Amino acid sequence: MESCHALIVDDEADIRELIGITLLPLGVHCLPADTLGAARALLKRQAFSLCITDLRLPDGSGLELVAHIQKQYPNLPVAVITAHGNVEIAVEALKLGAFDFVSKPFELAALRNMVTTALRLNRNGAAGIHRPTLVGQSATMAEVRALIAKLARSQAPILISGESGTGKELAARLIHLSGPRADQPFVPVNCGAIPEHLMESEFFGYKKGSFTGATQDKGGLFQAARGGTLFLDEVADLPMPMQVKLLRALQERAVRPVGAQAEIATDVRVLSASHKDLATLVQNGAFRQDLFYRLNVIELRLPSLREHSEDIPELANAILDRLSRQAGLPPPKLAPSTLAALQVYSFPGNIRELENILERALTLCEDGIIQAMDLSLPASAEPAAPQPQPTTFATVDETPATPIHHGFEPKTLPILQPSVRNLEDYLEQIERAAILRALEETRYNKTAAAEKLGITFRALRYRLKKLRLD
Repeated sequence: MESCHALIVDDEADIRELIGITLLPLGVHCLPADTLGAARALLKRQAFSLCITDLRLPDGSGLELVAHIQKQYPNLPVAVITAHGNVEIAVEALKLGAFDFVSKPFELAALRNMVTTALRLNRNGAAGIHRPTLVGQSATMAEVRALIAKLARSQAPILISGESGTGKELAARLIHLSGPRADQPFVPVNCGAIPEHLMESEFFGYKKGSFTGATQDKGGLFQAARGGTLFLDEVADLPMPMQVKLLRALQERAVRPVGAQAEIATDVRVLSASHKDLATLVQNGAFRQDLFYRLNVIELRLPSLREHSEDIPELANAILDRLSRQAGLPPPKLAPSTLAALQVYSFPGNIRELENILERALTLCEDGIIQAMDLSLPASAEPAAPQPQPTTFATVDETPATPIHHGFEPKTLPILQPSVRNLEDYLEQIERAAILRALEETRYNKTAAAEKLGITFRALRYRLKKLRLD
């Protein structure tokens, strides 16, 4: 490791000396300061790679130094030394921008791990790591990307909130891959997918003979993520007994495998996510308040697709490019009417739903062009859709009850047309009649019927299922 300098701020000389001796084998040369004023003076004269400060100083608080460094030297990681068990102050320091914290009396191995991680921040990161991106040029997504870049520099626990399908796991991966732990494991776990009676052994591991079937020692998820990031997806689904055990693991930074007598120290950054409102669950007694505050040091909210619908064309093309590469096909084009249909759809399932719709459309489209009908968008989910009404007709002399926003004036309509609100039902009836007629004329030979209709057999099969004619 190349030589670098660390600023150590503590009014106890033996603590400063101990830290200096501990970090010397890492190539870190420590410069001591015993007061807040001395620390600020050194920061003006010397460039540092890291700062470690005690919270209690003769002329102020270490939190003041954290805030000062965050404002004046935003690229300098600063860690705080806290009293054992003083979680509230540690959380406050993290919110102010501290990189991490270590509790007195601190274990030297934990101190070295923290420093090693901090020193990776100002380097280029692990070579050869592919970093996915959040697609979208809207101001909303630009803000999300900027916040992710900032959060990646911290070791603070982060709660990622947002509706289902907004990309919470992708955001967690980006935080991991953009930070100092990028070359270490990223371990995602769906908390709702683990049976309750297996949770403790899955998270913390177990010792041989601790229960029937435990024929050898096995590490848990915390051990698997050692040095890296543990992502707890759908954390709201954790049962109360497991919430208590997880809280202790986070506070003590140690886990006890099932059947073990002693705890094992962990070096893991924990990110969590939920599509549920954890604050409401806390109020209802369904989620522990202390665990909520421990996980929600910083919140990252991912917007719904409705909040940045201007990104839909770029998202759609990126998704189709990926799906086409996976299928070994050239990417299809989106017809203008298709893009228009996508941009007015409400997408209750967000980006995940967009991906599912495009994957289906890719299968159904012909001649490399995805038409609006290939999307098969659910009519009931379209925004501002009126309630179904009996079919009515409008003539050129009549003014529709609601404005028509489809790019043409009422006078261009034929003499008799179904009203706009029932247009989809009308088209479905025509499609049903055409398919039934083709089937009857070919004596229900689906291959021949598809040829007669000018569509592929797969497209016919899909339409038969959609119209419940199969």
